[in-house]
Amino acid sequence: MDTSIADLRQEYSQKGLNEKAAEPNPFQQFQIWFDQALSAQLLEPNAMTLATVTAAGKPSARVVLLKHFDEQGFVFYSNYHSRKGQELGQNPWAALVFWWASLERQVRIEGWVEQVSEQESDAYFYSRPWGSRLGAWASEQSQVVSDRQVLEQRLVELEQQYQDQEIPRPPHWGGYRLVPIAIEFWQGRPNRLHDRLSYHRLEDGNWQIERLSP
Repeated sequence: MDTSIADLRQEYSQKGLNEKAAEPNPFQQFQIWFDQALSAQLLEPNAMTLATVTAAGKPSARVVLLKHFDEQGFVFYSNYHSRKGQELGQNPWAALVFWWASLERQVRIEGWVEQVSEQESDAYFYSRPWGSRLGAWASEQSQVVSDRQVLEQRLVELEQQYQDQEIPRPPHWGGYRLVPIAIEFWQGRPNRLHDRLSYHRLEDGNWQIERLSP
């Protein structure tokens, strides 16, 4: 390689983030940044890294898609029997990271995770494309499979089974909500002196904003 990995760097200079301009409510601040990510036409701006931990403290991370957020928290969907589902069953604490490279922004979220109601899971499941609903049945997520043909054959069987029927939501598939206790907004700045504003939820439900050193 002509370029050393250690020499790869990007100088950040687009915008700043200060306490006076930031919203006092982190969900409102996230809404502003998320809307700007949408306006920038980023590829999958709702993609976020989800980090979970086993009961023994062994971490794992993967990218999932945000499907809803409000002041209750950040919602995503998965197979409850998947690795992430098993780890959340052992240890309900998790973290999310959004990285919007072209905007030179990152959002880090920490909190506990709970399953959403069956009504919420049903509503989202039935809004999914037909093939995605079948996929929730066809895949035993995170389990070893001998080859792709097994999955494709299972999908064919399901297509035939539900050809003229409504596809029910699998009991092992549904939503999770991460309820945040901390949200950090990171804006890239020149000379690696980045802006970091951290919101921490207080016991009375209000949020305290602190600036962190980059």
